[in-house]
Amino acid sequence: MKTKKEIKCVVWDLDNTIWDGTILEDKSVRPFQHIIHCIKTLDERGILHSVASRNHYEDAMRYLKQFDLDKYFLYPQIHWGNKSQSINEIIKKINISADTVAFIDDQPFELDEVRSVHPEILCIPSKDASMILENERFIPKYVTEDTRMRRSMYMMDILRDEDEKQYTGTSEAFLQSLRMEITIAFAQADDLERLVELTERTNQLNTTGYTYSYEELSEFSNSQDYRLLVVGLKDKYGTSGKIGLALLKIGTESWMVELLIMSCRVLARGIGTILIDFILEKARREKCGVYAKFKKTQRNKMMYMTYIMAGFTLKEQAEDIMILEHHMQNIRMLPSYAAIEDKTTNFSRPAVSLLISP
Repeated sequence: MKTKKEIKCVVWDLDNTIWDGTILEDKSVRPFQHIIHCIKTLDERGILHSVASRNHYEDAMRYLKQFDLDKYFLYPQIHWGNKSQSINEIIKKINISADTVAFIDDQPFELDEVRSVHPEILCIPSKDASMILENERFIPKYVTEDTRMRRSMYMMDILRDEDEKQYTGTSEAFLQSLRMEITIAFAQADDLERLVELTERTNQLNTTGYTYSYEELSEFSNSQDYRLLVVGLKDKYGTSGKIGLALLKIGTESWMVELLIMSCRVLARGIGTILIDFILEKARREKCGVYAKFKKTQRNKMMYMTYIMAGFTLKEQAEDIMILEHHMQNIRMLPSYAAIEDKTTNFSRPAVSLLISP
C-alpha cells in the first residue's frame, strides 16, 4: 500500500471555520482559539497555510489583519469562484502536488466540490480541525531551523517575485541585483536532518527521485568514497537556508553524481547550474571525469535539461537509469552575479570524519 505523503499546506475556509460566524452578517466575529492554536502549531512544524473563501477580499483581509492572522496565509484566494479553482491556484503558486494539501471547511458541499475535482486532497470538516495536530501526516519527521523558517522564506520569495515583475533590466541584471551569496560545503552532522527533508520533499528538482534516511546520509558523510555537499543561499531579502545537496561517488579517475537536488523555491535563480559547474571545475582540477545518474520521473524534466545544458550527453541506459557523461571540455565559468563561498576541502582526500548523533 502506498504511503500517504506528509501535508505541506493547509487551505482554510474562513466563515464558521477560522472564526465564529460570517462577516457579511456579523461584524463582531471572533476567531476560534483552538483554530489559532492549530495554525500556529502547524506553522512551527513548517506546514504552510492558505485560504479559499467565498467573500469580499478586502473585508476578509481586514478581519485577518485585525486578528493578526494575515501573516500566516500565503496566496489567499478570496472571491466568489469555486474553491477547487482557488486551491488549484494555490497549488500552482506554492509549487506543490495536490496530494500534500489538506482543505478544511464547515460546509459539506464545499468539501465534496473540492474532493470531486482533486480526489488526492485531504478534505476535513472544520469540526475536526483540532484533531489534525495528532495526525501523522501533519507531524514531520524532523523540525529543523529551515523548517521553522519556511513561511518567512516563502514570504521573501513573494517579495522577490514582485520585484522581478517590476524590474526593467535583463534577467542576469536582476540576478546581479539580488546580491546572492552561495555557500557550498561538505555536509556536517547538523545538516543531515535538513538533507533528509530535501530528499523526501523535493520532486521537481531531483535528478533521480531517490530518498535517503538519516542513517544512510550519515554513512555517506563518513565514507572515504563519497562526498555529500550541502548548498546554502542568502541574498538581499534574507536567508533561504539550505536549499540543495549533491551526493558524489569519488574515484581516482572519475566521479559519479549519484544525486543532485535543489529546492523548488530557488528554481529561477540558476543554483542547480552553479552547483553542477562547481563540481565540474573541482573535477577538472583533480584531473577526473564526471558522470551523472538520472532517472526520469513525472516532474524532473528540468533537471535533465540542466545537465544537458551543462554539456552532459547520454553514455548508456540500463532499465530506467541513464548514465550521463561530461567530456570535460568547455566547462562554464561560475557566474559573476553570485558570490560563491567554497567551504569544501580537497575532494581527493577523505572527508572530515563526523560525529553523528542519532
